[in-house]
Amino acid sequence: MALSQEVLDFCIQFATELREDGVGIFAGAGLSASAGFVDWRGLLTKFAKELGLDIDREGEHLVRLAQYSHNHRGTRGHLDAAIIKSFPVMKAPSVNHEILARLPISTYWTTNYDRLIETALGNAKRCVDVKHADNQLPQSMPGRDAILYKMHGDVGHPSEAVLTRNDYESYPTRRPGFLNALSGDLTGKTFLFLGFSFTDPNLDHVLSQLRLRYHDSQRQHYCLMRIPKKADYSSSKEHAYAQARQRHFIADLKRFGIKVLLIKEYSDVTEVLETIERLYRRRAVFVSGSAAEFLPWDEASSKVFFRNLGAKLIDHDFRIVTGLGLGVGDALLSGAIERIHDRGYTRLDHFIDIRPFPRDFSDAAKRQKVWHAYREEMISRVGIAIFLFGNKISAGVLETASGMREEFDIALAQGVAPLPVGATGYLSQELAKNVLKAKPDRFTKINLTCVKKLNSTPRGGLPALLSTIIGSLDKMAAE
Repeated sequence: MALSQEVLDFCIQFATELREDGVGIFAGAGLSASAGFVDWRGLLTKFAKELGLDIDREGEHLVRLAQYSHNHRGTRGHLDAAIIKSFPVMKAPSVNHEILARLPISTYWTTNYDRLIETALGNAKRCVDVKHADNQLPQSMPGRDAILYKMHGDVGHPSEAVLTRNDYESYPTRRPGFLNALSGDLTGKTFLFLGFSFTDPNLDHVLSQLRLRYHDSQRQHYCLMRIPKKADYSSSKEHAYAQARQRHFIADLKRFGIKVLLIKEYSDVTEVLETIERLYRRRAVFVSGSAAEFLPWDEASSKVFFRNLGAKLIDHDFRIVTGLGLGVGDALLSGAIERIHDRGYTRLDHFIDIRPFPRDFSDAAKRQKVWHAYREEMISRVGIAIFLFGNKISAGVLETASGMREEFDIALAQGVAPLPVGATGYLSQELAKNVLKAKPDRFTKINLTCVKKLNSTPRGGLPALLSTIIGSLDKMAAE
């Protein structure tokens, strides 16, 4: 389903801020519901019946309902047991969790007890530092690349979970560090709220304090919210009421710097996250190249071409990922680093991800296995893969570069848009022909148009070819 222009504009902005580590995610119960977990309503339904109450009529008073159940039994053991039963630790993350884990987000917040976010981060081979108690906040896990704040606790510690009214009332004294940390993150990062209803009093307190402190200078945050559907209500009158209530709710959230982005279906959340991931990855380019021979050009002019390519990629704000292919990588890297320093930047890792291949293996089969995994990991970081030349000398004989072919296959398997520069000949030309012969729906029209343009040398030689490459990358990145 097509997203609105407003949502698409947000995706572009969010992807840009991702590259600057300027975003955070706040996950509510709705995100876990997509993985098959019950929400608060499902958790408390049987206890409402025990109290002689109707869970549907309680509406937004579920915290109070949990307290009533605690009061009724004189203990919260049954509530703790319900948490353990309702949120099994081994539950698999949803596709939305997996996308969020793949994105270079360093800050996650959630009110959920489950372990879906940390599981997804682990699946993505990321080191996550989980905080579910206030006394954990001063400590940092070595090598972490993500922090997950579970402000309501963890399924593994149900007796400490924030559930009843007592828990919420004592939160500022029991977990003041979480409130301070959340206040700091909401001040310095752009948050996307997913599956969140904004009924949490602790979040309300933090948002109110930030509004009073910063007034109109608050950081802009975003929330995805589904439009009420007529089929969800018993009458047109009830549907109209839900629409009116949502309008006022959206207007009120603006006071706290939260802009609501309306979607038609819950499945649109996945489309939004996929769009963000695609836009982010399209600004990262994997450069695959191998050249022992440079015909129809000479080596000197080809090296100048590679240097200029590296510089132009930086000029156009692309992140370069490369394994430093034979005859290509050194010149490409030199041009990129020179341009980075010319622009006054010192953090090379913001612009280039260099992955030289390890070569000291006594076992050829082991080396091949390691190299394949190495290539998969590199290419998983990008949205476009460019292929240049593609030849090597083996036992004194010039042949096509098998490593480049493997990288092309991996790129296709991972959904990375291929851009073989057929004009450079050798394997690149063969790969370009393969793309152009593919089924019409295998690649986008823009991708195919760009590959076709680069399949023959334009007038003006290598400088003109360079201009066509950069223009093609810009078009594909904006797709």
